[in-house]
Amino acid sequence: MNLVGKRDSGPEIMEKNEAEEEPKINYRGWKVMPLIIGNETFEKLGTIGTLANLLVYLTTVFNLDSITATNIINIFNGSASLSTVVGAFLCDTYFGRYSTLGFCTVSSFLGLLVIQLTAWIKEMHPPSCGKENSTCTGPSTGQMAFLLCGFGLLIVGAAGIRPCNLAFGVDQFNPNTESGKKGINSFFNWYFFTFTFAQMVSVSLIVYVQTNVSWALGLGIPAVLMLLACTLYYMGTNYYVKVKPIGKAPLTTIVQAIVVAVKKRKLNLPQQSLLSLFNYISPHSLNSKLPHTSQFRFLDKAAIITPKDDINPDGSASDPWNLCSMQQVEELKCLVRVIPIWVSGIFFFVVIVQQNTMLVLQTLQADRRVLNSNFEIPAASYTIFQMMSLTIWLPIYDRIIVPLLQKFTKKEGGITVLQRMGIGMFLSVLCAMVSGFSEERRRTMALSNPIGIYPRKGEISSMSALWFIPQLALAGLSEAFTLVGQVEFFYKQFPENMKSLAGSLFFCGLAGSSYLSTLLISIIHKVTANSATGNWLPQNLNKGRLDYFYYVIAALEVFNLGYFILCANWYKYKGAATTTSSDLELDQVSKPSETTHNTV
Repeated sequence: MNLVGKRDSGPEIMEKNEAEEEPKINYRGWKVMPLIIGNETFEKLGTIGTLANLLVYLTTVFNLDSITATNIINIFNGSASLSTVVGAFLCDTYFGRYSTLGFCTVSSFLGLLVIQLTAWIKEMHPPSCGKENSTCTGPSTGQMAFLLCGFGLLIVGAAGIRPCNLAFGVDQFNPNTESGKKGINSFFNWYFFTFTFAQMVSVSLIVYVQTNVSWALGLGIPAVLMLLACTLYYMGTNYYVKVKPIGKAPLTTIVQAIVVAVKKRKLNLPQQSLLSLFNYISPHSLNSKLPHTSQFRFLDKAAIITPKDDINPDGSASDPWNLCSMQQVEELKCLVRVIPIWVSGIFFFVVIVQQNTMLVLQTLQADRRVLNSNFEIPAASYTIFQMMSLTIWLPIYDRIIVPLLQKFTKKEGGITVLQRMGIGMFLSVLCAMVSGFSEERRRTMALSNPIGIYPRKGEISSMSALWFIPQLALAGLSEAFTLVGQVEFFYKQFPENMKSLAGSLFFCGLAGSSYLSTLLISIIHKVTANSATGNWLPQNLNKGRLDYFYYVIAALEVFNLGYFILCANWYKYKGAATTTSSDLELDQVSKPSETTHNTV
Protein backbone atom coordinates (compact mmCIF):
# COMPACT_ATOMS: atom_id res chain seq x y z
CA MET A 1 0.00 0.00 0.00
CA ASN A 2 2.86 2.32 0.77
CA LEU A 3 4.28 1.59 -2.66
CA VAL A 4 0.95 2.36 -4.29
CA GLY A 5 0.67 5.52 -2.28
CA LYS A 6 4.06 6.67 -3.49
CA ARG A 7 3.07 5.99 -7.06
CA ASP A 8 -0.13 7.97 -6.70
CA SER A 9 1.45 10.95 -4.99
CA GLY A 10 4.53 11.10 -7.25
CA PRO A 11 2.80 12.69 -10.25
CA GLU A 12 0.93 15.11 -7.98
CA ILE A 13 4.17 16.24 -6.36
CA MET A 14 5.76 16.53 -9.79
CA GLU A 15 2.85 18.62 -11.10
CA LYS A 16 3.11 20.94 -8.09
CA ASN A 17 6.84 21.34 -8.57
CA GLU A 18 6.39 22.07 -12.27
CA ALA A 19 3.64 24.57 -11.50
CA GLU A 20 5.91 26.31 -8.98
CA GLU A 21 8.99 26.35 -11.25
CA GLU A 22 7.35 27.28 -14.56
CA PRO A 23 6.67 30.96 -13.73
CA LYS A 24 10.33 31.38 -12.80
CA ILE A 25 11.35 30.82 -16.44
CA ASN A 26 11.22 34.26 -18.01
CA TYR A 27 11.22 33.81 -21.79
CA ARG A 28 12.30 37.16 -23.21
CA GLY A 29 12.24 35.98 -26.80
CA TRP A 30 12.88 38.84 -29.22
CA LYS A 31 14.15 41.13 -26.45
CA VAL A 32 17.43 39.19 -26.32
CA MET A 33 17.57 38.43 -30.05
CA PRO A 34 19.67 41.55 -30.87
CA LEU A 35 22.36 40.14 -28.59
CA ILE A 36 22.13 36.57 -29.89
CA ILE A 37 21.78 37.41 -33.59
CA GLY A 38 24.42 40.14 -33.23
CA ASN A 39 26.79 37.66 -31.63
CA GLU A 40 26.04 35.16 -34.39
CA THR A 41 26.60 37.72 -37.16
CA PHE A 42 29.93 38.99 -35.79
CA GLU A 43 31.07 35.43 -35.04
CA LYS A 44 30.41 34.34 -38.63
CA LEU A 45 31.98 37.52 -40.02
CA GLY A 46 35.07 36.83 -37.95
CA THR A 47 35.58 33.14 -38.63
CA ILE A 48 34.48 33.09 -42.28
CA GLY A 49 36.42 36.30 -42.94
CA THR A 50 39.58 34.45 -41.94
CA LEU A 51 38.90 30.96 -43.27
CA ALA A 52 37.63 32.04 -46.70
CA ASN A 53 41.05 33.34 -47.76
CA LEU A 54 43.23 31.07 -45.67
CA LEU A 55 44.49 29.06 -48.64
CA VAL A 56 45.83 32.19 -50.31
CA TYR A 57 47.41 33.28 -47.01
CA LEU A 58 49.26 29.97 -46.60
CA THR A 59 50.61 30.00 -50.17
CA THR A 60 51.55 33.70 -50.43
CA VAL A 61 52.59 34.66 -46.89
CA PHE A 62 53.72 31.34 -45.40
CA ASN A 63 55.18 30.23 -48.76
CA LEU A 64 53.66 26.74 -48.58
CA ASP A 65 53.18 24.81 -51.80
CA SER A 66 49.60 24.45 -53.01
CA ILE A 67 49.25 20.75 -52.18
CA THR A 68 50.49 21.17 -48.60
CA ALA A 69 48.31 24.23 -48.06
CA THR A 70 45.24 22.48 -49.49
CA ASN A 71 45.76 19.43 -47.27
CA ILE A 72 46.21 21.64 -44.19
CA ILE A 73 42.91 23.42 -44.95
CA ASN A 74 41.09 20.12 -45.55
CA ILE A 75 42.44 18.59 -42.33
CA PHE A 76 41.55 21.72 -40.38
CA ASN A 77 38.00 21.82 -41.79
CA GLY A 78 37.57 18.10 -41.12
CA SER A 79 38.81 18.37 -37.54
CA ALA A 80 36.60 21.40 -36.84
CA SER A 81 33.53 19.53 -38.10
CA LEU A 82 34.42 16.29 -36.31
CA SER A 83 34.93 18.12 -33.02
CA THR A 84 31.21 18.98 -32.92
CA VAL A 85 30.47 15.45 -31.67
CA VAL A 86 32.58 16.08 -28.58
CA GLY A 87 31.10 19.56 -28.17
CA ALA A 88 27.50 18.30 -28.40
CA PHE A 89 28.21 15.51 -25.89
CA LEU A 90 29.84 17.83 -23.33
CA CYS A 91 27.14 20.44 -23.81
CA ASP A 92 24.17 18.09 -23.33
CA THR A 93 25.76 16.09 -20.52
CA TYR A 94 27.77 18.50 -18.36
CA PHE A 95 27.98 22.19 -19.19
CA GLY A 96 24.79 23.29 -20.93
CA ARG A 97 24.54 25.50 -24.01
CA TYR A 98 25.20 28.86 -22.32
CA SER A 99 28.54 27.90 -20.76
CA THR A 100 29.65 25.93 -23.81
CA LEU A 101 28.88 28.79 -26.21
CA GLY A 102 30.57 31.36 -23.99
CA PHE A 103 33.77 29.37 -23.60
CA CYS A 104 33.98 28.42 -27.28
CA THR A 105 33.30 31.99 -28.47
CA VAL A 106 36.28 33.20 -26.44
CA SER A 107 38.37 30.34 -27.82
CA SER A 108 37.49 31.39 -31.39
CA PHE A 109 38.52 34.97 -30.63
CA LEU A 110 41.90 33.83 -29.30
CA GLY A 111 42.39 31.62 -32.37
CA LEU A 112 41.70 34.52 -34.76
CA LEU A 113 44.00 36.76 -32.70
CA VAL A 114 46.84 34.23 -32.96
CA ILE A 115 46.44 34.00 -36.75
CA GLN A 116 46.37 37.80 -37.01
CA LEU A 117 49.62 38.02 -35.05
CA THR A 118 51.30 35.73 -37.59
CA ALA A 119 50.62 38.39 -40.23
CA TRP A 120 51.28 41.48 -38.08
CA ILE A 121 54.59 40.43 -36.51
CA LYS A 122 57.29 39.88 -39.14
CA GLU A 123 59.09 37.27 -37.05
CA MET A 124 55.94 35.12 -37.03
CA HIS A 125 56.01 34.39 -40.80
CA PRO A 126 58.75 33.67 -43.36
CA PRO A 127 60.21 36.48 -45.50
CA SER A 128 58.52 37.36 -48.77
CA CYS A 129 59.57 35.58 -51.94
CA GLY A 130 61.66 37.25 -54.61
CA LYS A 131 60.16 38.47 -57.86
CA GLU A 132 60.84 35.19 -59.65
CA ASN A 133 60.10 33.00 -56.60
CA SER A 134 63.74 31.91 -56.58
CA THR A 135 64.42 32.98 -53.00
CA CYS A 136 61.36 31.46 -51.28
CA THR A 137 61.89 30.01 -47.82
CA GLY A 138 59.23 28.12 -45.96
CA PRO A 139 58.10 28.73 -42.37
CA SER A 140 60.24 27.65 -39.46
CA THR A 141 59.07 25.06 -36.94
CA GLY A 142 58.22 27.78 -34.42
CA GLN A 143 56.28 29.85 -36.94
CA MET A 144 54.28 26.82 -38.07
CA ALA A 145 53.62 25.73 -34.48
CA PHE A 146 52.30 29.20 -33.57
CA LEU A 147 49.98 29.18 -36.60
CA LEU A 148 48.72 25.68 -35.78
CA CYS A 149 48.01 26.90 -32.23
CA GLY A 150 45.55 29.37 -33.75
CA PHE A 151 43.96 26.58 -35.78
CA GLY A 152 43.62 24.48 -32.62
CA LEU A 153 41.81 27.28 -30.76
CA LEU A 154 39.44 27.69 -33.72
CA ILE A 155 38.70 23.95 -33.65
CA VAL A 156 37.81 24.20 -29.94
CA GLY A 157 35.54 27.12 -30.77
CA ALA A 158 33.82 25.27 -33.60
CA ALA A 159 33.24 22.24 -31.33
CA GLY A 160 30.77 24.19 -29.21
CA ILE A 161 29.48 26.95 -31.47
CA ARG A 162 28.33 24.85 -34.43
CA PRO A 163 26.05 22.37 -32.59
CA CYS A 164 24.81 24.80 -29.90
CA ASN A 165 24.22 28.29 -31.33
CA LEU A 166 20.98 27.54 -33.15
CA ALA A 167 19.53 25.56 -30.23
CA PHE A 168 20.49 28.30 -27.75
CA GLY A 169 18.50 30.87 -29.72
CA VAL A 170 15.46 28.56 -29.76
CA ASP A 171 15.76 28.18 -25.95
CA GLN A 172 14.82 31.85 -25.54
CA PHE A 173 11.25 31.30 -26.82
CA ASN A 174 8.42 29.60 -24.97
CA PRO A 175 7.51 26.58 -27.14
CA ASN A 176 4.12 26.23 -25.39
CA THR A 177 2.69 29.55 -26.63
CA GLU A 178 1.65 30.68 -30.10
CA SER A 179 3.93 33.72 -29.96
CA GLY A 180 6.80 31.50 -28.90
CA LYS A 181 6.24 29.08 -31.79
CA LYS A 182 6.08 31.96 -34.28
CA GLY A 183 9.22 33.42 -32.73
CA ILE A 184 11.09 30.13 -33.19
CA ASN A 185 10.12 29.96 -36.87
CA SER A 186 11.18 33.57 -37.42
CA PHE A 187 14.44 32.96 -35.60
CA PHE A 188 15.33 30.14 -38.02
CA ASN A 189 14.79 32.53 -40.93
CA TRP A 190 16.91 35.28 -39.36
CA TYR A 191 19.61 32.78 -38.42
CA PHE A 192 20.14 31.56 -41.97
CA PHE A 193 19.81 35.09 -43.33
CA THR A 194 22.60 36.37 -41.06
CA PHE A 195 24.71 33.32 -41.91
CA THR A 196 24.43 34.02 -45.65
CA PHE A 197 24.94 37.75 -45.12
CA ALA A 198 28.11 37.11 -43.11
CA GLN A 199 29.43 34.78 -45.80
CA MET A 200 28.88 37.30 -48.58
CA VAL A 201 30.48 40.18 -46.66
CA SER A 202 33.41 37.98 -45.67
CA VAL A 203 34.24 36.67 -49.14
CA SER A 204 33.88 40.13 -50.69
CA LEU A 205 34.89 43.05 -48.44
CA ILE A 206 37.12 41.33 -45.89
CA VAL A 207 38.86 39.15 -48.50
CA TYR A 208 39.43 42.25 -50.65
CA VAL A 209 41.16 44.04 -47.74
CA GLN A 210 43.33 40.99 -47.08
CA THR A 211 44.35 40.59 -50.71
CA ASN A 212 44.72 44.21 -51.84
CA VAL A 213 45.39 46.30 -48.71
CA SER A 214 47.10 44.41 -45.91
CA TRP A 215 47.02 40.91 -44.47
CA ALA A 216 47.60 42.30 -40.97
CA LEU A 217 44.59 44.60 -41.30
CA GLY A 218 42.49 42.04 -43.17
CA LEU A 219 43.03 39.42 -40.46
CA GLY A 220 42.73 42.00 -37.69
CA ILE A 221 39.18 42.94 -38.72
CA PRO A 222 37.81 39.40 -38.10
CA ALA A 223 39.54 39.30 -34.70
CA VAL A 224 37.94 42.62 -33.71
CA LEU A 225 34.54 41.40 -34.94
CA MET A 226 34.95 38.24 -32.87
CA LEU A 227 35.73 40.36 -29.80
CA LEU A 228 32.48 42.24 -30.41
CA ALA A 229 30.69 38.88 -30.63
CA CYS A 230 32.06 37.91 -27.20
CA THR A 231 31.02 41.27 -25.73
CA LEU A 232 27.47 41.06 -27.08
CA TYR A 233 27.07 37.50 -25.87
CA TYR A 234 28.04 38.22 -22.26
CA MET A 235 25.97 41.42 -22.14
CA GLY A 236 22.87 39.19 -22.04
CA THR A 237 24.08 36.90 -19.26
CA ASN A 238 21.35 37.97 -16.81
CA TYR A 239 18.58 37.78 -19.41
CA TYR A 240 19.09 34.45 -21.18
CA VAL A 241 17.11 31.28 -20.55
CA LYS A 242 19.79 28.76 -19.59
CA VAL A 243 18.70 25.16 -20.03
CA LYS A 244 20.50 22.88 -17.61
CA PRO A 245 22.37 19.83 -18.95
CA ILE A 246 20.46 16.56 -18.61
CA GLY A 247 23.39 14.78 -16.92
CA LYS A 248 22.96 11.69 -19.10
CA ALA A 249 23.97 11.66 -22.73
CA PRO A 250 21.17 10.51 -25.08
CA LEU A 251 23.79 8.38 -26.81
CA THR A 252 24.04 6.23 -23.66
CA THR A 253 20.76 4.46 -24.40
CA ILE A 254 22.00 3.67 -27.90
CA VAL A 255 25.25 2.20 -26.57
CA GLN A 256 23.25 0.15 -24.05
CA ALA A 257 21.13 -1.37 -26.83
CA ILE A 258 24.27 -2.33 -28.78
CA VAL A 259 25.96 -3.87 -25.73
CA VAL A 260 22.88 -5.87 -24.69
CA ALA A 261 22.26 -7.08 -28.26
CA VAL A 262 25.84 -8.39 -28.36
CA LYS A 263 25.42 -10.06 -24.95
CA LYS A 264 22.23 -11.83 -26.06
CA ARG A 265 23.31 -12.59 -29.62
CA LYS A 266 23.06 -16.36 -29.06
CA LEU A 267 19.42 -16.23 -27.89
CA ASN A 268 16.58 -17.03 -30.29
CA LEU A 269 13.86 -14.51 -31.04
CA PRO A 270 10.22 -15.62 -30.52
CA GLN A 271 8.83 -17.00 -33.77
CA GLN A 272 5.09 -16.35 -33.43
CA SER A 273 4.74 -13.24 -31.31
CA LEU A 274 6.78 -10.29 -30.10
CA LEU A 275 4.71 -9.77 -26.95
CA SER A 276 7.37 -11.48 -24.82
CA LEU A 277 9.87 -8.74 -25.64
CA PHE A 278 10.44 -5.92 -23.18
CA ASN A 279 8.35 -2.96 -24.29
CA TYR A 280 8.62 -0.36 -21.52
CA ILE A 281 8.50 3.37 -22.36
CA SER A 282 9.48 5.88 -19.69
CA PRO A 283 6.75 8.46 -18.97
CA HIS A 284 9.48 11.12 -18.90
CA SER A 285 10.79 10.27 -22.36
CA LEU A 286 10.86 13.10 -24.90
CA ASN A 287 10.76 10.68 -27.81
CA SER A 288 7.64 9.64 -29.70
CA LYS A 289 6.79 5.95 -29.62
CA LEU A 290 8.27 4.00 -32.52
CA PRO A 291 6.54 0.95 -34.02
CA HIS A 292 8.46 -2.26 -34.53
CA THR A 293 10.29 -2.66 -37.85
CA SER A 294 11.58 -5.85 -39.48
CA GLN A 295 14.98 -4.43 -40.47
CA PHE A 296 17.95 -5.40 -38.29
CA ARG A 297 15.91 -7.99 -36.36
CA PHE A 298 19.07 -9.26 -34.65
CA LEU A 299 19.00 -6.07 -32.56
CA ASP A 300 15.61 -7.12 -31.15
CA LYS A 301 17.48 -9.65 -29.01
CA ALA A 302 18.39 -6.79 -26.67
CA ALA A 303 14.70 -6.78 -25.56
CA ILE A 304 14.45 -10.53 -24.79
CA ILE A 305 13.50 -11.01 -21.14
CA THR A 306 15.50 -13.76 -19.45
CA PRO A 307 15.14 -15.22 -15.92
CA LYS A 308 18.16 -13.17 -14.87
CA ASP A 309 16.50 -9.86 -15.79
CA ASP A 310 14.76 -7.93 -13.01
CA ILE A 311 12.03 -5.35 -13.61
CA ASN A 312 11.36 -2.48 -11.22
CA PRO A 313 7.85 -1.84 -9.85
CA ASP A 314 7.38 1.03 -12.30
CA GLY A 315 8.05 -1.30 -15.22
CA SER A 316 11.61 -0.19 -16.02
CA ALA A 317 14.59 -2.52 -16.19
CA SER A 318 16.66 -2.64 -13.03
CA ASP A 319 19.84 -3.02 -15.06
CA PRO A 320 19.63 -1.27 -18.48
CA TRP A 321 22.98 -2.83 -19.44
CA ASN A 322 21.34 -6.30 -19.39
CA LEU A 323 17.84 -5.53 -20.71
CA CYS A 324 16.67 -2.84 -23.14
CA SER A 325 13.20 -1.91 -24.27
CA MET A 326 11.93 -2.23 -27.83
CA GLN A 327 11.76 1.57 -27.90
CA GLN A 328 15.52 1.74 -27.30
CA VAL A 329 16.09 -0.87 -29.99
CA GLU A 330 13.98 1.04 -32.54
CA GLU A 331 15.83 4.27 -31.71
CA LEU A 332 19.08 2.42 -32.41
CA LYS A 333 17.63 1.18 -35.70
CA CYS A 334 16.84 4.79 -36.67
CA LEU A 335 20.52 5.65 -36.34
CA VAL A 336 21.73 2.50 -38.11
CA ARG A 337 19.40 3.14 -41.07
CA VAL A 338 20.70 6.69 -41.40
CA ILE A 339 24.38 5.67 -41.60
CA PRO A 340 24.38 4.48 -45.27
CA ILE A 341 22.65 7.72 -46.33
CA TRP A 342 25.19 9.68 -44.28
CA VAL A 343 28.07 7.91 -46.05
CA SER A 344 26.71 8.99 -49.43
CA GLY A 345 26.79 12.59 -48.16
CA ILE A 346 30.53 12.28 -47.48
CA PHE A 347 31.19 11.48 -51.14
CA PHE A 348 28.77 14.17 -52.31
CA PHE A 349 30.57 16.98 -50.46
CA VAL A 350 33.91 16.10 -52.11
CA VAL A 351 32.78 18.18 -55.11
CA ILE A 352 31.82 21.12 -52.89
CA VAL A 353 35.17 20.99 -51.08
CA GLN A 354 37.01 21.51 -54.37
CA GLN A 355 35.07 24.73 -55.04
CA ASN A 356 36.56 26.15 -51.83
CA THR A 357 40.12 24.89 -52.30
CA MET A 358 41.21 23.94 -55.83
CA LEU A 359 39.04 26.65 -57.40
CA VAL A 360 40.97 29.29 -55.47
CA LEU A 361 44.20 28.03 -57.04
CA GLN A 362 42.56 28.03 -60.49
CA THR A 363 41.36 31.62 -60.19
CA LEU A 364 44.85 32.68 -59.11
CA GLN A 365 46.04 31.49 -62.52
CA ALA A 366 43.17 33.02 -64.51
CA ASP A 367 42.32 36.55 -65.63
CA ARG A 368 40.43 38.02 -62.67
CA ARG A 369 40.06 41.50 -64.14
CA VAL A 370 36.55 42.90 -64.56
CA LEU A 371 35.87 44.13 -68.13
CA ASN A 372 39.62 44.42 -68.80
CA SER A 373 39.94 47.09 -66.10
CA ASN A 374 42.63 47.20 -63.44
CA PHE A 375 40.19 45.96 -60.79
CA GLU A 376 40.61 42.29 -59.90
CA ILE A 377 38.16 40.10 -58.02
CA PRO A 378 40.06 38.35 -55.19
CA ALA A 379 40.45 34.63 -55.85
CA ALA A 380 38.63 33.58 -52.67
CA SER A 381 35.68 35.87 -53.45
CA TYR A 382 34.43 33.78 -56.36
CA THR A 383 32.58 31.45 -53.97
CA ILE A 384 30.05 34.26 -53.59
CA PHE A 385 28.53 33.04 -56.87
CA GLN A 386 27.93 29.68 -55.23
CA MET A 387 26.17 31.38 -52.30
CA MET A 388 24.08 33.53 -54.63
CA SER A 389 22.97 30.46 -56.55
CA LEU A 390 21.82 28.79 -53.33
CA THR A 391 20.07 31.84 -51.86
CA ILE A 392 18.30 32.75 -55.11
CA TRP A 393 17.08 29.20 -55.73
CA LEU A 394 15.78 28.41 -52.21
CA PRO A 395 12.87 30.93 -52.19
CA ILE A 396 11.98 29.97 -55.79
CA TYR A 397 11.91 26.32 -54.81
CA ASP A 398 9.94 26.97 -51.62
CA ARG A 399 7.34 29.37 -53.05
CA ILE A 400 6.92 28.18 -56.64
CA ILE A 401 8.32 24.70 -57.27
CA VAL A 402 7.04 22.98 -54.12
CA PRO A 403 3.39 24.16 -54.53
CA LEU A 404 3.42 22.98 -58.15
CA LEU A 405 4.82 19.59 -57.17
CA GLN A 406 2.28 19.24 -54.35
CA LYS A 407 -0.57 19.37 -56.87
CA PHE A 408 0.80 16.28 -58.63
CA THR A 409 2.42 14.27 -55.82
CA LYS A 410 0.06 15.23 -52.94
CA LYS A 411 3.10 15.22 -50.64
CA GLU A 412 3.84 17.88 -48.04
CA GLY A 413 7.20 18.85 -49.52
CA GLY A 414 6.30 18.11 -53.12
CA ILE A 415 8.89 15.33 -53.15
CA THR A 416 10.42 13.22 -50.39
CA VAL A 417 13.57 14.33 -48.61
CA LEU A 418 15.54 11.48 -50.15
CA GLN A 419 14.35 12.41 -53.64
CA ARG A 420 15.48 15.97 -52.99
CA MET A 421 18.92 14.75 -51.92
CA GLY A 422 19.15 12.54 -55.01
CA ILE A 423 18.57 15.52 -57.33
CA GLY A 424 21.43 17.37 -55.66
CA MET A 425 23.73 14.38 -56.10
CA PHE A 426 22.92 14.25 -59.80
CA LEU A 427 23.79 17.95 -60.04
CA SER A 428 27.10 17.22 -58.29
CA VAL A 429 28.06 14.96 -61.22
CA LEU A 430 27.36 17.82 -63.64
CA CYS A 431 29.33 20.21 -61.40
CA ALA A 432 32.40 17.95 -61.47
CA MET A 433 32.17 17.54 -65.26
CA VAL A 434 31.82 21.29 -65.87
CA SER A 435 34.74 21.90 -63.49
CA GLY A 436 36.88 19.61 -65.62
CA PHE A 437 35.83 21.34 -68.86
CA SER A 438 36.53 24.83 -67.49
CA GLU A 439 39.95 23.81 -66.17
CA GLU A 440 40.84 22.22 -69.49
CA ARG A 441 39.93 25.50 -71.23
CA ARG A 442 41.88 27.59 -68.70
CA ARG A 443 45.00 25.46 -69.08
CA THR A 444 44.83 25.42 -72.90
CA MET A 445 44.52 29.20 -73.07
CA ALA A 446 47.35 29.61 -70.56
CA LEU A 447 49.71 27.54 -72.70
CA SER A 448 48.63 28.99 -76.06
CA ASN A 449 47.83 32.60 -75.20
CA PRO A 450 49.17 33.69 -71.82
CA ILE A 451 48.95 37.31 -70.70
CA GLY A 452 52.00 39.12 -69.44
CA ILE A 453 50.52 41.89 -67.32
CA TYR A 454 51.04 39.82 -64.17
CA PRO A 455 54.33 39.49 -62.24
CA ARG A 456 54.94 35.90 -63.42
CA LYS A 457 54.54 36.02 -67.18
CA GLY A 458 53.25 32.84 -68.79
CA GLU A 459 51.56 31.46 -65.66
CA ILE A 460 48.28 33.39 -65.92
CA SER A 461 45.69 32.20 -68.43
CA SER A 462 43.94 34.73 -70.64
CA MET A 463 40.64 32.99 -69.85
CA SER A 464 38.37 35.14 -67.72
CA ALA A 465 37.77 33.68 -64.26
CA LEU A 466 34.08 34.43 -64.81
CA TRP A 467 33.99 31.16 -66.78
CA PHE A 468 34.04 29.43 -63.38
CA ILE A 469 30.58 30.79 -62.54
CA PRO A 470 28.64 27.87 -64.17
CA GLN A 471 30.31 25.26 -61.98
CA LEU A 472 29.82 27.46 -58.90
CA ALA A 473 26.14 27.89 -59.79
CA LEU A 474 25.77 24.11 -60.11
CA ALA A 475 27.54 23.65 -56.76
CA GLY A 476 25.10 26.09 -55.13
CA LEU A 477 22.09 24.33 -56.66
CA SER A 478 23.34 20.91 -55.58
CA GLU A 479 23.78 22.24 -52.04
CA ALA A 480 20.25 23.69 -52.09
CA PHE A 481 18.94 20.19 -52.76
CA THR A 482 21.30 17.85 -50.93
CA LEU A 483 22.75 19.96 -48.11
CA VAL A 484 19.43 21.46 -47.01
CA GLY A 485 17.71 18.12 -47.59
CA GLN A 486 20.29 16.30 -45.49
CA VAL A 487 19.86 18.68 -42.56
CA GLU A 488 16.08 18.18 -42.72
CA PHE A 489 16.53 14.42 -43.09
CA PHE A 490 18.72 14.08 -40.00
CA TYR A 491 16.45 16.35 -37.95
CA LYS A 492 13.32 14.34 -38.79
CA GLN A 493 14.77 10.84 -38.67
CA PHE A 494 16.61 11.06 -35.34
CA PRO A 495 14.79 10.57 -32.02
CA GLU A 496 13.65 13.84 -30.47
CA ASN A 497 16.29 13.86 -27.70
CA MET A 498 19.15 13.51 -30.21
CA LYS A 499 18.77 16.69 -32.27
CA SER A 500 22.21 17.97 -31.25
CA LEU A 501 23.65 14.61 -32.26
CA ALA A 502 21.86 14.94 -35.61
CA GLY A 503 23.57 18.30 -36.17
CA SER A 504 26.89 16.80 -35.17
CA LEU A 505 26.44 13.93 -37.62
CA PHE A 506 25.96 16.45 -40.42
CA PHE A 507 29.24 18.17 -39.54
CA CYS A 508 30.94 14.77 -39.26
CA GLY A 509 29.93 14.20 -42.87
CA LEU A 510 31.65 17.44 -43.80
CA ALA A 511 34.70 16.27 -41.86
CA GLY A 512 34.71 12.99 -43.75
CA SER A 513 34.57 14.88 -47.05
CA SER A 514 37.54 17.03 -46.08
CA TYR A 515 39.59 14.00 -45.06
CA LEU A 516 38.56 12.10 -48.20
CA SER A 517 39.57 15.07 -50.35
CA THR A 518 42.94 15.17 -48.62
CA LEU A 519 43.39 11.44 -49.24
CA LEU A 520 42.43 11.74 -52.92
CA ILE A 521 44.78 14.68 -53.48
CA SER A 522 47.67 12.94 -51.74
CA ILE A 523 47.18 9.64 -53.62
CA ILE A 524 46.80 11.27 -57.06
CA HIS A 525 49.72 13.62 -56.41
CA LYS A 526 51.95 10.68 -55.48
CA VAL A 527 50.75 8.20 -58.13
CA THR A 528 50.98 10.64 -61.04
CA ALA A 529 54.32 12.16 -60.00
CA ASN A 530 56.25 9.75 -62.25
CA SER A 531 53.55 8.98 -64.80
CA ALA A 532 53.85 9.50 -68.56
CA THR A 533 51.33 12.38 -68.47
CA GLY A 534 53.19 14.09 -65.64
CA ASN A 535 52.01 15.13 -62.20
CA TRP A 536 48.32 16.07 -62.31
CA LEU A 537 48.58 18.41 -59.31
CA PRO A 538 51.87 20.35 -59.44
CA GLN A 539 52.50 23.77 -57.93
CA ASN A 540 51.93 25.39 -61.34
CA LEU A 541 48.55 24.12 -62.54
CA ASN A 542 49.47 24.89 -66.16
CA LYS A 543 52.02 22.08 -66.00
CA GLY A 544 49.52 19.59 -64.54
CA ARG A 545 46.15 18.04 -65.41
CA LEU A 546 43.73 19.24 -62.78
CA ASP A 547 40.94 18.56 -65.29
CA TYR A 548 41.72 14.82 -65.04
CA PHE A 549 41.36 15.12 -61.26
CA TYR A 550 37.88 16.61 -61.70
CA TYR A 551 36.91 13.79 -64.07
CA VAL A 552 37.98 11.25 -61.43
CA ILE A 553 35.71 13.02 -58.95
CA ALA A 554 32.88 12.98 -61.53
CA ALA A 555 33.27 9.20 -61.85
CA LEU A 556 33.25 8.93 -58.05
CA GLU A 557 30.02 10.96 -57.93
CA VAL A 558 28.38 8.70 -60.54
CA PHE A 559 29.22 5.69 -58.37
CA ASN A 560 27.93 7.53 -55.30
CA LEU A 561 24.64 8.41 -57.04
CA GLY A 562 24.04 4.74 -57.83
CA TYR A 563 24.89 3.78 -54.25
CA PHE A 564 22.53 6.45 -52.91
CA ILE A 565 19.64 5.25 -55.10
CA LEU A 566 20.04 1.72 -53.70
CA CYS A 567 20.13 3.04 -50.12
CA ALA A 568 17.11 5.29 -50.70
CA ASN A 569 15.04 2.40 -52.08
CA TRP A 570 15.99 0.28 -49.07
CA TYR A 571 15.41 3.01 -46.48
CA LYS A 572 12.30 3.04 -44.25
CA TYR A 573 11.32 6.38 -42.74
CA LYS A 574 10.99 6.71 -38.98
CA GLY A 575 7.54 5.65 -37.82
CA ALA A 576 6.91 3.31 -40.78
CA ALA A 577 5.92 0.02 -39.16
CA THR A 578 5.95 -3.48 -40.60
CA THR A 579 2.56 -5.01 -41.26
CA THR A 580 2.95 -8.50 -39.84
CA SER A 581 0.26 -9.66 -37.45
CA SER A 582 2.69 -9.98 -34.56
CA ASP A 583 3.81 -6.39 -35.01
CA LEU A 584 0.21 -5.17 -35.06
CA GLU A 585 -0.49 -7.12 -31.91
CA LEU A 586 2.57 -5.62 -30.25
CA ASP A 587 1.54 -2.11 -31.26
CA GLN A 588 -1.94 -2.55 -29.79
CA VAL A 589 -0.73 -3.55 -26.35
CA SER A 590 2.30 -1.27 -26.21
CA LYS A 591 0.45 2.04 -26.03
CA PRO A 592 -0.62 1.57 -22.40
CA SER A 593 2.75 -0.06 -21.64
CA GLU A 594 2.76 1.11 -18.04
CA THR A 595 -0.29 -1.05 -17.30
CA THR A 596 1.35 -4.20 -18.62
CA HIS A 597 4.56 -3.74 -16.67
CA ASN A 598 3.00 -2.45 -13.45
CA THR A 599 1.40 -5.86 -13.10
CA VAL A 600 4.69 -7.72 -13.55
